Amino acid sequence: MPKPLTDQEKRKQISVRGLAGVENVSDLKTNFNRHLHFTLVKDRNVATKRDYYFALANTVRDHLVGRWIRTQQHYYEKDPKRVYYLSLEFYMGRTLQNTMVNLALENACDEATYQLGLDMEELQDIEEDAGLGNGGLGRLAACFLDSMASLGLAAYGYGIRYEFGIFNQKIVNGWQVEEADDWLRYGNPWEKARPEYMRPVHFYGRVEHTPEGVKWVDTQVVLALPYDTPVPGYRNNVVNTMRLWSAKAPCDFNLKDFNVGGYIQAVLDRNLAENISRVLYPNDNFFEGKELRLKQEYFVVAATLQDIVRRFKSSKFGSTEVVRVDLSTLPDKVAIQLNDTHPALAIPELMRILLDTEHQTWEKAWDIVTRTCAYTNHTVLPEALERWPIDLFQNLLPRHLEIIFEINRRHLERIANLYPGDHDRLRRMSLVEEGDQKKINMAHLCIVGSHAVNGVARIHSDIIKATLFKDFYEVDPHKFQNKTNGITPRRWLVMCNPGLAEVIAERIGEDYIRDLGQLKNLLEFVDDDSLIRDIAKIKQENKLKFSAYLEEHYKVKINPNSMFDVQVKRIHEYKRQLLNCLHIITLYNRIKKEPNKNWTPRTIMIGGKAAPGYHTAKLIIRLITAVGDIVNHDEVVGDRLKVIFLENYKVTLAEKIIPASDLSEQISTAGTEASGTGNMKFMLNGALTIGTMDGANVEMAEEAGEENLFIFGMRVDDVDAMDKSGYDAMEYYNRIPELKLAMDQIAGGYFSPDQHDLFKDIVNILLHHDRFKVFADYEAYIKCQDKVSALYKNPKEWTKMVIHNIAGCGKFSSDRTIAQYAREIWGMEPSLERIPAPDDPRQ
Repeated sequence: MPKPLTDQEKRKQISVRGLAGVENVSDLKTNFNRHLHFTLVKDRNVATKRDYYFALANTVRDHLVGRWIRTQQHYYEKDPKRVYYLSLEFYMGRTLQNTMVNLALENACDEATYQLGLDMEELQDIEEDAGLGNGGLGRLAACFLDSMASLGLAAYGYGIRYEFGIFNQKIVNGWQVEEADDWLRYGNPWEKARPEYMRPVHFYGRVEHTPEGVKWVDTQVVLALPYDTPVPGYRNNVVNTMRLWSAKAPCDFNLKDFNVGGYIQAVLDRNLAENISRVLYPNDNFFEGKELRLKQEYFVVAATLQDIVRRFKSSKFGSTEVVRVDLSTLPDKVAIQLNDTHPALAIPELMRILLDTEHQTWEKAWDIVTRTCAYTNHTVLPEALERWPIDLFQNLLPRHLEIIFEINRRHLERIANLYPGDHDRLRRMSLVEEGDQKKINMAHLCIVGSHAVNGVARIHSDIIKATLFKDFYEVDPHKFQNKTNGITPRRWLVMCNPGLAEVIAERIGEDYIRDLGQLKNLLEFVDDDSLIRDIAKIKQENKLKFSAYLEEHYKVKINPNSMFDVQVKRIHEYKRQLLNCLHIITLYNRIKKEPNKNWTPRTIMIGGKAAPGYHTAKLIIRLITAVGDIVNHDEVVGDRLKVIFLENYKVTLAEKIIPASDLSEQISTAGTEASGTGNMKFMLNGALTIGTMDGANVEMAEEAGEENLFIFGMRVDDVDAMDKSGYDAMEYYNRIPELKLAMDQIAGGYFSPDQHDLFKDIVNILLHHDRFKVFADYEAYIKCQDKVSALYKNPKEWTKMVIHNIAGCGKFSSDRTIAQYAREIWGMEPSLERIPAPDDPRQ
C-alpha cells in the first residue's frame, strides 16, 4: 500500500501548478546559510532548530521586502483611498507557512530545507503563535487583513503589540490554570520597529479654555513605538501593513517629580507607562471597566490618528507633491473602520484634532468625522457592551469627556426636535447613562459618530435593528447594514487542509482559491463516486494524523474510525458547552444501560479558554474533564465513547483539529451568537454542522440547504416568546427522565466522588438561573444527535452531504465580506490586478 502524501507534498501539488515559476532552490539554500551566518551569527556546528527556523523565516521574509516596499510606493504614487482597520485584537497565529502559501514559495522552501537535511514541518512548529486576540473578533480581523491585501485594497491594520498575548491554558487536576504567553521571548522575525514614526500620547491633565482656543495641559505623556508586520496578498505581489503600537516611557518620565535621591525610583516607575502594552485583556464577550483597559483603547486610537493625519498630509496626487493643511477632504481619502466599540475613542479624538489643532468649526469637524468613521457591532449580550464611568473619563481624558458631552447635547437636541415630549426616548438614546454612577455608552457614541453601522450576520443585523439599537434605526435607517462574516480560504483550506484543496482543484480548477463562489461547481460531482471516495479518504487521513497528535500530546489513544464530534470556542454560558456535556452524559448512560447495542462510536472533543475571572466558565471546564475521567475509564463503554478536553485551544491547534472533524457543534441559544466563524471553517473543511438557527448558521443552512445541516431547537421568535411567558427549567427536569438522571448524577457527585457538591453552582444555574435555556433545547438536541449517529453509519450519504456543504461555502469567504465593506461602506473598489513583482526578492 503506497505511503500517504505528507501535507507538504499535497500543498506542493497545488502550490505551483500554472502559477509563477518555482523559485531557485539553490538561491534559497544560499540565502538560508547567509542568514544563519550573518543574521544569527551561527554555523551548522552550534545552530539549534530554533536558529534554523529563524534562518528560514528571514529567507522567506526577504521575498516579502521588495514586494512590501513596492506596494507602499504604488500607494504613494497612485494615492488611492486608504482604509484603516482599528482593532484591539489581531489573532494572527503563525506567519511562516501562510507567507509561503501566499507567495507560492512553499514548494521551493520544502525542497531547499530537505536538501539542507532539515524537516520543514519541524521548523514550522517552533514558531510561536501571535496570540494577540481572544477569539472570533481578533481572528476575523486577521482574516480581513489577508483579504484586503488579496483584493488589492490600500489597507492598514492598527492595534497594540501586546508583550503577553492570550494566556496559555494548562489543565491541572481538571482545572484551568493560566500561564503568561511570553510570545516575544525569542524575538519576532516578521516585525520591523519604526522608531522614526514614534508618537506621543497624552493622559490625565486638565482643560483650559483660552481666547486662542482649547488647550489640554499638564498631561502625562507616553510614547507609542510602531512595529510593522507585512501582510501578503494571495499571489498578487501586494504586501500591506499591520502596525502595532508598543508603549514606551519618555526619557524624562517622572524624573521632574523627583529630587536626585529619587532618581532610581523614577527610572523604575517607567513601567507604569509601559504597562499599557504589556498584556491583552483575556475577556471575550465580557466588559471589564479597568483604567488600564481604557488607557489601551485611547493609546491605540491616539497614536493611529496621528499616523493617519501624517500620512494624509504627506500624500501626493500623481507626481505633484502637496501638503494638505486642510483636512476637509479627509473622508475622500480615508476610511476608518471601528472593530467593535474598543476603538470608539477615535470619534472624540478625531474631533479633538480637528477642533483644537486644525481649528475647524464644530459643524465642519463633525461632518468630517461622521463621513470617515464606520462601526461594526459584534454582540448583543448586555454584559459585553462597553459603558465607561464618567469619573474615570474625567480623570484620564478630560478633553474627550467635554467633547462627548457636546456630541450628546447636539444629538439629544436633534432627537427632541424629531420626537417632542418623548423624554423616555431621550433617556434611551443618550450617550450618557444615568444611575448611581453615570456612564458613557460607547455603542451609542459609535452609532452617532459613524455613517455606517453593521452587524456581522443577517440575523444579527436584524436583531440590532429590532431591539438593541431600535431607536437609532428608526431615526437613521440608512446607516444600518449587514456584512456577514467570512474566513480566508488561504489559511483555512489551502494551508491547513491541502489534501482537500487539491481534490477540489482537480475537479473545478484552482481559481476557487481567489473566488470561493466557484465551489458551487462541485455540485456537478455530488454523485460522483470518485469524488465521494477521495473526500472520505482525505478526511480519514486527517483523522489518523490528528489521532497520532492526540496520542503524542495527550497520551490518549482514540478510535480513528469513531465520529470526531468537536466543539472548540471560548467557554461561555451562551455557547452552551453545558448542553454538549448533558448529551455526553446521556450517551454514557444509554451505553451503560444497553452495552450490546450497535452504538455509533464517538470521540467528543471540547476545547476553549475561560476568562480567568469567569468562575462559571472555569467550572464548566472542570465538569467536562470530570465527565471525561469517568467515561474514558469505564470498561463497559470502551472506545465507543471518549471525551477529551483540548488544552490550550489556539489558531495553530484549530488548523489541526478542524480538517479532522466530522461534526461541528454550533449550539448557542438562538439570538445570542452574532455570527461565528468557526462554523464556516468546519463547513469548508468537510464537517457537518449540528446547530441552532443562530448567527451565520442561518445563512449556512440557506447556502447548503437546510436538509444538509442538523438544525434543532428554538428559533429567535421562540426564545422571545419564552422570555415573555417565562422559562421554567424545573418543568423540563421533572418531565424528561434522561435529563433528570444526568442532572442528578452531576448534583449527587457521580462525576466528582471526592467532592459531591463540586458542581452545585452549575446545578443551581441550570435549574434556577439559566439565561440561555439549556433544558428548553435538550430534547430536540438529543433527537437531532440520534439522527447524526444514524447517518454516520452510511458513509456514502454522509459524504454526499459533506459535498453539499463544501459547495455552499462560497458566500463565507472573507474576500466577499471585504468586497462588500469596500463598496458599500468605504467607497473603494477591490482589484484583482497584480502589482509587478520586484526583480530581486532581496532588494
